[in-house]
Amino acid sequence: MPNRIEPTRPSLLSRRALVAGTALVPLLTLAGCASVPGISLTEAIRRLLTLSAQRAFATLMAENGFYDSAVARIDLPPELGGPGASGLLARALRTGPVKDRLVRQVNRAAERGAERAAPIVADAITTLSIADAAAIIGGGSGAATALLEQAMGRRLVGAMLPDIDGGLRLFDSAVVTEALRLVSGIDLPRLARDVSDRAHDAIYRAIAQEEGAIRADPAATRDPLLMAVFGLSKA
Repeated sequence: MPNRIEPTRPSLLSRRALVAGTALVPLLTLAGCASVPGISLTEAIRRLLTLSAQRAFATLMAENGFYDSAVARIDLPPELGGPGASGLLARALRTGPVKDRLVRQVNRAAERGAERAAPIVADAITTLSIADAAAIIGGGSGAATALLEQAMGRRLVGAMLPDIDGGLRLFDSAVVTEALRLVSGIDLPRLARDVSDRAHDAIYRAIAQEEGAIRADPAATRDPLLMAVFGLSKA
């Protein structure tokens, strides 16, 4: 019986090298280009930001959305007895029941501002200029949010100001009203601006948090593009 010639099998090392090399091809393409065949990195970033913003605003616009959020809760400004306040104002407004009511009121006012901000952010995402998509894809957990915030500047502050100002004028709690009666010189327009600034920062912290969650588990989105791009970037 003639001797059988066994087909040559690649070594385990060579098979691993082949697999590793195959996996690296799309990664190298990803790092060097703004797109890969059938995949737009720019569109992936827009989807990432859109979903992150949608999730963040859904939370923030809910009742007590800011107040219940570990990253978005707004502390009392100095005008209402927060850090930096002193004298009679601080003593009157830092008492337990009063302080809690004030914190809740400030955060409820921020909810009104978020309702105004949400469509502005959504529109900004659609026109966002993305010069280096690959760098954003490979950036930190909030890289896309940082790009969006930089592009928008402080636009949200002015947009939210009227709604937040209106929300701050709804101090209808007897406890809070009495405390405010004890002090004078509270500049509500200035207070509204301060809270608007704080709400602005809180919104971007919330969006960045959602971005980080999507990057960490893109499969949970069930979005094929996000799964392909951000799943690949983690490989």
